[in-house]
Amino acid sequence: MSTATTRPPESRYGRSSDAQADRTLKVVGTVLGIALLALIGWFGYHYVAQSEISGEVITFETGEKSVKIHLEVRKDAGVSGYCTVRSQAEDGAEVGRADFRFEGEQTRFDKVVTLRTSAPGSTAELLGCHTD
Repeated sequence: MSTATTRPPESRYGRSSDAQADRTLKVVGTVLGIALLALIGWFGYHYVAQSEISGEVITFETGEKSVKIHLEVRKDAGVSGYCTVRSQAEDGAEVGRADFRFEGEQTRFDKVVTLRTSAPGSTAELLGCHTD
């Protein structure tokens, strides 16, 4: 006795619903992937392009009532702004915080600043640089 098949021949009646669903998922996944890459690119561009002033701590030297911090600051010409630095004690308590201004046509500053502290500091940290 032979059994009858219930599936129609695939080549005769077009794609099955599973193949159509797979194609739809591929299209949706591709569109979402492109949108995600565009969003990441947009945020990256604005983070880099809109940053008019940036800086970093090169070295620092701690003392009893102050911390000397060697800052390197880069900015656009004609832009004025400030960088905020802080120092912490061994136990993590903040012992000093100050803003240092950078103005003028120079685009790069290499400057040693002195941060007064209320107790001996063990760190020097650049919290950020901002334009006016």
